[in-house]
Parts: sequence; structure tokens; C-alpha cells
Amino acid sequence: MINLILIAAGGAAGAVVRYALSGWVQDWASQAPAPLFPWGILVVNATGCLAIGVLTALFTGPFIVRQEYQNFLIVGVLGGYTTFSSFGRDTLSLAQEGQLLLAGLNILLSNGLGLLAVWAGMAAVRARFGG
Repeated sequence: MINLILIAAGGAAGAVVRYALSGWVQDWASQAPAPLFPWGILVVNATGCLAIGVLTALFTGPFIVRQEYQNFLIVGVLGGYTTFSSFGRDTLSLAQEGQLLLAGLNILLSNGLGLLAVWAGMAAVRARFGG
């Protein structure tokens, strides 16, 4: 039960940090030459990937951390912050294991199906409620 509480608390913290950081970066970038580009989310995704890389290396190397605390940070905080970091870690792990086809397939399917699902969800709501 404590594991679920830690993940939930971490997820809440990560979501708040994502909201604050992406908003701050986007506000700052509104002065840039390409203000419509989603700079805030790009920064969140990149920093989340950096963080999961650092934590994964630390937890499998010099620092032994209890699993529930790893889950708090990786599943909770980073999961609330961005799931793109998990996507990056999983894809890189496949590539490092020599599973280049599966890594490429993960990239194509995650991005392609993700975009298709967003479009389908929006189209379904618009078809039902108009707009």
C-alpha cells in the first residue's frame, strides 16, 4: 500500500512541476522567433528524459535505493512530469540490447498511434457534439 501512496504523491508532484515549468518556458518563449512552437513541453520532455537517464544509471550503479523509492521517483514523479522519459528509456534499452527493429517499431507505433488516437478522440467528440 505504501508503494501506491508514494507513486500517487510523486505523480501529483510531477504534474505540478510539469504545469509550472512548461507554462513558464512557454511564456518566456512567446518572445522568441517561433512563439507557437510548444517549447514548454519540449523542455519538459527533454529534462524528463535526462532525469530518467540519470536516475536509472544511479540506481543500477553506485546507489542502491529501495524499489518503492525508485517507483516514487521514476513511476510517480517522472510519470507525472512526463511519460516521454519512459518511452525514451524503453526505446534506448531495446536499441542497446540489439533489438533495433523493435526500437524503431516502438518509435513509429508510439508516435503514430498516439497522434492517431488524439485525432480519433477529437473526431469522435466533434461528431457527437459538433464543433
